[in-house]
Amino acid sequence: MTRNNYIFSIFFLSFWGAIFAQETDDIGTETVTVVKPYSPTVSDAFKIKSAPNLNDSIVLKKKPVNYSIFSVPVASTFTPAKGKASKVKRTPPPTLYNSYASVGLGNYNNALVDVYTSRTFNRGEDLLDFGLSHHSSRGDIESTPLDADFYNTKLDVSYAKKDRDMDWGASLGLQHQLSNWYGIENGSFDDATVAAIDETQNYFNAQAKAHINLEDSFFKSGEVLLRRFWDATDSGENRVVLQPSIELPITEELITINMKVDYVSGNFQNSSLNNTTNIGEINYGQFQVGVNPSLLVLRDDLTLNLGANFVYGMDSENNDSNFYLYPAVTASYRVTEETVIAYGGIEGQLTQNSYYDFVQENPYVSPTLEIQPTDKQYEGYLGLKGQLTSNIGYNLKGSYTAENRRPLFFLNPQNLFRTDEKGYYYGNSFQVFYDDLKTLGLFGELNIDVNRNFTMGINAEFYDYDTETDNPAWNLPSIKGSLFMDYQINEQWFLGANLFYVGERDDLVAQAIQNATPSEFPATIVTLDGFFDANAHAGYRFNDQLSVFLKASNIANNNYQRWANFRVQGFQALAGVSYKFDF
Repeated sequence: MTRNNYIFSIFFLSFWGAIFAQETDDIGTETVTVVKPYSPTVSDAFKIKSAPNLNDSIVLKKKPVNYSIFSVPVASTFTPAKGKASKVKRTPPPTLYNSYASVGLGNYNNALVDVYTSRTFNRGEDLLDFGLSHHSSRGDIESTPLDADFYNTKLDVSYAKKDRDMDWGASLGLQHQLSNWYGIENGSFDDATVAAIDETQNYFNAQAKAHINLEDSFFKSGEVLLRRFWDATDSGENRVVLQPSIELPITEELITINMKVDYVSGNFQNSSLNNTTNIGEINYGQFQVGVNPSLLVLRDDLTLNLGANFVYGMDSENNDSNFYLYPAVTASYRVTEETVIAYGGIEGQLTQNSYYDFVQENPYVSPTLEIQPTDKQYEGYLGLKGQLTSNIGYNLKGSYTAENRRPLFFLNPQNLFRTDEKGYYYGNSFQVFYDDLKTLGLFGELNIDVNRNFTMGINAEFYDYDTETDNPAWNLPSIKGSLFMDYQINEQWFLGANLFYVGERDDLVAQAIQNATPSEFPATIVTLDGFFDANAHAGYRFNDQLSVFLKASNIANNNYQRWANFRVQGFQALAGVSYKFDF
């Protein structure tokens, strides 16, 4: 009872306090507005159960199925084969033959013979080569009463040996050239005078060469040349050239020292045709010793070669000597990979001239020459080369050259006072005139590879000459150009062509008179017309060994003058056969 009374008292007091508070503390009335954003929801759709419960009494219950596998072993003889990679079908390499022979005949009694064979010994370490070539013509030229025959025969034998650390070789060459001083126009002399002229000249050459190249040695290479050259007028010349080379690596750079010893001597039995009397023989001897040190610097896209050329030259006949210093600096810079390469340089040298070299350039010189070296003070040049596209290459070059004693060819004066054995004094031979020459030159070239079987190229040269004597630069053209192409039509047929142009040249026609200097001879400057010469060849291969060919020269049938009064043969055609074999 006491507990119940206690609980009732607490409840009563609480209720009374609440009433009292409402009566004594009035907080008034307020309106509370609750704003809630609209948030619609999507209720879950009613889904049909994928496996509903079935309460049908007729549904049959699944019966459990029990099974077992009965394995029976089966004998098998199958063996899987290993897989093989598919092979790329390769083109068989061409068959190589060690010998070759070619023979051709044409109009003007032109003949061409070329034979070559090569043998290897001691597992390819020793090599023996043999070559014989002959080119001749016995046809007449209508513009001259003299014979215009020529031929050139060469025989070369060489031996080479290659070891692990070095290779060396030696060769022997023999050559016979025949030419005629036929530069006399019809009607220039009476028949008796023409009949008495012996216009034939024969040149003979015998030379020996040797070389050696070393690996892992400061002495890198060496070359030696021994030559004896003579003609049918008892003129003779000897030449010895020795060229060793040394390489010295210093840190990351390479220093190369090229040395040269060059000696030429000879004599002509007859004096210059500027003399109305044959006053005796001409002797000459020129000796040179040169050293060319250079430093090769490679820096990324830059290649720089810094060097100089020190030469001592002596004229042994006149007891005269001199010391020469020439620049030898070249550089190239790859501007954009293979697309643009800039290059340039300035170089000079003392060029050794010889009777042999003059004959190879102009076979109609007289055996009465003065032989002197050419002081090429410098040649400065700048150029760009590279690829315009993947199959078009180009080369552009500008140059300026200063030379002392530059040899120039012009006609000997007609000297009927002479009675030399050979008939080269009728104004039908050439002399060498030395002049100081400055040359400004431009050169451009394009090479186009249309595809693997068709290539072509074109180049052009332009020159401006300034001579010390104010004479023309005798027989030097201001413009030269050429165009060539080669086309392999298919495996059997091939053809090619070349066209070249030589611009106008100046020469001098003079008449010797007694008791006068050459500058006082009556003379006239003649200008030779520029000329085009077109040549082509075609051939057919029956197989790897046998083929036939056809060559056509001077297709335009232009009887131009290569040298003053020396006209060339007209249209020429030559057909032949070539055969490769093992010997």
